[in-house]
Formats: sequence, C-alpha cells, structure tokens
Amino acid sequence: MTSADADAGVETVGEDELKKPLEIDVKVDVVSTCERHVVVTIPAGEVVRYRQESFDEVAPKAELPGFRAGKAPRKLVESRFKDQVDEQVKSSLVMDSLQQVTEGDYFSAISEPDFDYEAVELPSEGDFRYEFRIEVRPDFDTPKWEGLKLTRPVCELTQQHVDQHLSRTLTRFMPGEPVDGEAMLGDMLTLNAKFSIDGKQLASMEEEVIPLRKKLSFGDAVIENFGELVTGKKEGDEFECKIQISDSAANEELRGKEIDGKFEIQEIRRIEVDEISAGMLESLGFDDTEELREFVKAELGKQFEYHQQQALRKQIVNELTKNADWDLPESLVRRQTNRELQRMRLELQRSGFNQEQINSYLNASRINARNSTVQALREHFVLEKIAEELEIEASADDYDREVELIAEQSDSSPRRVRARLEKSGQMDALRNQIIERLVIQRITEVGQVADEDDSSFFKGESDTADIDLALAGDFDDIPEAKYNEGSSPVPETAKLPEKEKQD
Repeated sequence: MTSADADAGVETVGEDELKKPLEIDVKVDVVSTCERHVVVTIPAGEVVRYRQESFDEVAPKAELPGFRAGKAPRKLVESRFKDQVDEQVKSSLVMDSLQQVTEGDYFSAISEPDFDYEAVELPSEGDFRYEFRIEVRPDFDTPKWEGLKLTRPVCELTQQHVDQHLSRTLTRFMPGEPVDGEAMLGDMLTLNAKFSIDGKQLASMEEEVIPLRKKLSFGDAVIENFGELVTGKKEGDEFECKIQISDSAANEELRGKEIDGKFEIQEIRRIEVDEISAGMLESLGFDDTEELREFVKAELGKQFEYHQQQALRKQIVNELTKNADWDLPESLVRRQTNRELQRMRLELQRSGFNQEQINSYLNASRINARNSTVQALREHFVLEKIAEELEIEASADDYDREVELIAEQSDSSPRRVRARLEKSGQMDALRNQIIERLVIQRITEVGQVADEDDSSFFKGESDTADIDLALAGDFDDIPEAKYNEGSSPVPETAKLPEKEKQD
C-alpha cells in the first residue's frame, strides 16, 4: 500500500481570480501491476467552503416569490436551492479533486477513473469521501537505451524488384478477362459466403474479390487448403468446408471451435500482363511507362523503409522490454486490442501498402491478438516513458505529415482523412504512432548501427489471400471510452441561476 497526503493541488483559474487549491488526502492501494484502488478524502472545512462559495454565487441572482432578484433572505435561498447547490458542490469537489489526483505524482493513469458517481453521497456535515479504481502505467525504471547495438537491413532496389512489384500493382487495377473454364491459382475470384455454427449464421460476405491462392486468411481463422478446394471449380459452383476459429478470437465462446463455411463462386477473372498499352497507361492516370515505373519504385521504396524501421524497432523494443514481464489486466488487453490494430493500419497506410497487404499484416496480428496486444502495450509503456523524459511530443506538423501520407495512399483529401480520424477516435492512435516513431528515431541516432544486406522483404508472391473479416465477430471498432470524449465521469450539475453577463 502507498499513501500520500496532498496539502496542495493544481490551481484552477476561477472567473475572476485564482481559486484556492483543494485540500485532499489520497490513499492508493496497489491492486495489481496496472490497477490502483484510490480513496479520496476531502476535509469537512473544504466542503463548507465550496458550499459557501456556491451560495455566494446563487444569492445575488436568486429569484423567489415575493422578493426582487437577489433580495431574498440568505436562509431562504439556502433552503430553496439546497439540493441543486449540493449537487453542484459534489460535482465540483469530485472534478477538482480528480484533477489534482490524476495530475499529481501518485501514478500515470492510462484510463479514466472507474466509479459510480450516482452512488457517491455528499454528507450534510463532516468529511467527504469517495473511491475509485483506475488503470495505470506500471512503475519501472527506464531501461538503458543509449548506445544499443543495432543491425539495419539495406538493399538496393533493382529493376527485377520493380518489375515484380509492377506486375502485382497492375493486377490491382486491371479487371482481367472472364474465365468460362476452371479456376486456377492466380485467378481473381468474386465470392459470396456464409459462415455458421450449429445452423446459426455468424457472418457473411458478398461479392468479395480475392486472388486464388493456397490459403485464405480471415481475422480469426485460416483455410489452409483453400487453393485445393477451389482449383478446378467453375463460375456458379458452390463448395463447403470446415473452418477452425483461432484461440485469440474476439468471441471467447467460439475460440478453438469449428464452424461451417459455404461459398459460391460468382465470377472468375484472369489477368495476364504481357505489355503495357497506351490505353492501360491512360486508364491508370500515367503519361508513359517510365512515369508508372517511377511511381512503383517510390511505393516500393516506402514499403522497404517501413520494413527497415520495423527491423530496427523490433531490436530496440526486444532489448528495452526484456524485463517487462508485468501482468496486464484482461480488460485492458481486450480494450486495447483493436486500438493497436487501428494504429497498425494507420502505420501501414502511411507507408504505402495497398489494402491487400494491409489485410495480410492485420490478419496475422488478429490470429495472435492477445499476445500481440500484450507485447504492444509493454512496448508503448516503455517508449512513452522515454518520450516523457526526453520531452518528445507530436507537433501539428507531425500530424499534418501523417494525414497527408495516409491521404495519398487512400486517394482522398487530407481534410477528409483528418475528419474521419477525428470522428472515429483514431487521432489518439495516430499520436501514439508518431511518438513511438520519434523515440525509435532518437534511440537509433545514438545507437551503434551496422548496415546489413537483406533482400528478404522482396520475397515472391504470398501464398495467402487475406480478407478483412472476423468470422466469430471482431473486437469493437474503436474501444469506447467509459465517458464521451471531452467529458468526465462527473455528469453535468444541476441548473442554478445564471451568472450575470460581464460588459
């Protein structure tokens, strides 16, 4: 158990003058590595002061029958507005004390306080006490990060690399020719499918376009023999298969269970790129072949840069988190799982990856969602602490740059991308992405970095097609905050007489 008495807190600015700091006593119990139970006690004298200040504001504007505004006897005003003032006092005391606790040195909060505000009672006399639980960053010593020995993968982009990527790029934009005969590996399929267990439908998809490959991956399952199932099938054919849900699926009841998949092949198309015609270039928005190749080379360069940064990051975080064996609450892991997936999606988008590639990375993380999230949280706690010590924070220019890169890849305007990120609550994920990258850059700059030839990134075509769909149900699109953005765990206070407008 840890205990602290706060004789002074964070000063808050009133309308006309600085408000006197609130005296509070704070007792913090360590529930687990990332959980604290907090009891806040506010002395009776402070409760009286807050009541007095509230009535001082109400009395000059109070309108009661038989009296002009502000002329009613004080005791009558106190009797008439007692309930409203008590509610306002309770709200103000909780909000002011919470601010002092969360901004103090007791812990580094990573969630909002969890408590039932309605169950908190303001006493008619005596001390005011309430308690809550809160998730916090673990306490740990900052690991040594200067001078790490690092290996940076390097590789010269060759014409062969560009040619391979050009071929894959063209298949993304070319419609291909309909196939009347049997499907073969590499063809583009348009599929309808339904997924069920014991006759109950879990998920479905319509007109999903994918390349026919050996495997088919979802967010929580992989059909290992998909190529064998489909090769030789024709347009209009149907087929069924059993699909095992992963042990990290969002729906705990379905983890490890076998479900039924029923597919219908709507269309088969085959893409053969023999030469790039003028018409094809025009349809893709390029003036000539050289411009197209430069675009492909630039996209491939951004992707390799991501590969390079991830290789450095992996070495760095493996070293920095080797002693980070903290137990993390399941509630925290579950809530953060999709937030981590969203952060990864943004990182991949800004690094020039197409949707199929993004699905591949995301599905690989979903299949092992819990372990991936636990490791990501440990990495974030360490990198965030280093960022605080180095006073690293995301600037407006950093946000603009990220939004522009995402917009460029998604073929949308920066304004629309920013609006979408803000509306969906992903700006926090973007902020974490920026902070972590800046910290990794700083560590790399002072590290002992040796370049090493590595062309593993330029491997051949993947043997897996990826679909952005979780068959057993996905984690929440964005983990909802316990309270709306910009709000607090304290609801609005009772309506009192409005303050006079200042000239």
